[in-house]
Amino acid sequence: MFSGSIPALVTPFAADGSFDEPAYRDFIEWQIAEGSSGLVACGTTGEAATLSYDEHFHVVRVCVDQAKGRVPVIAGAGSNDTRVASANLRAAKDAGADAALMVPPYYNRPGQEGIFRHFEALAQTTPLPIILYNVPARTVTDIQPATLARIVKAFPDVFVGVKDASGVLARVSQHRASCGPDFCQLSGNDDMALAFNVMGGTGCISVTANVAPKLCAEFQAACQAGDFVKALAYQDQLYPLHEALFTDASPGPVKYAMTKVRAGFPETLRLPMTPAGEVSRAAVDAALEHAHLI
Repeated sequence: MFSGSIPALVTPFAADGSFDEPAYRDFIEWQIAEGSSGLVACGTTGEAATLSYDEHFHVVRVCVDQAKGRVPVIAGAGSNDTRVASANLRAAKDAGADAALMVPPYYNRPGQEGIFRHFEALAQTTPLPIILYNVPARTVTDIQPATLARIVKAFPDVFVGVKDASGVLARVSQHRASCGPDFCQLSGNDDMALAFNVMGGTGCISVTANVAPKLCAEFQAACQAGDFVKALAYQDQLYPLHEALFTDASPGPVKYAMTKVRAGFPETLRLPMTPAGEVSRAAVDAALEHAHLI
């Protein structure tokens, strides 16, 4: 259901901090024209943690409306409160999303049983398929392979894939063995996407694709075609950018990069996120030149 290059979209804000809907719509048009195969609205890169409930699902509705069914829209909907996560799933459905991206509970730090029970409760009422999002660096909790397999096997029609940002490549094979070769595995790390795909992944929910959608789409197409020599050439072209976009707190560097490839794109962030520092900006500039994007 989900494959290829799927950008975790940044959310553009006007100078006064309000959602810049025209910039977002124009951004989505560009993404689709450049070959992105899906869109994630209101994920971490989209500064979802700084959006109010109403803003969050307004952004999702705008994304759905602008995409017009040309590519699937995945809505960030996770929460560390199971009841809130359940309500978010219903709101994502009402906004028109095709699926939801769900982290395990953060901050509370539940054990593996708590993680399973959280997703078990969501499975009972969700109106949308769910892509599990495992990102221990942000949530502190880690969906262990045995727990992921337990979740997927219990509710195979609900949990259709995983965005794995654990950084543990062996998990691709572990998940493939336990959940089957048709289980959708998406890399959550641009820099590891090549190896992830070689091991059985189907694509990447990408930060870099915000800035280089065509190159990321072509890279993923090469992987899907089994042309890993060509894919490696793209990896070499994009790797400095993958690194540079995390030389300061994300999404500061990626929003700066957007101003270099899309004239007039707003760089505004909401606190506590701050603009990329000078060292990070220099790294982004060099990486964009290396990728022939500027």
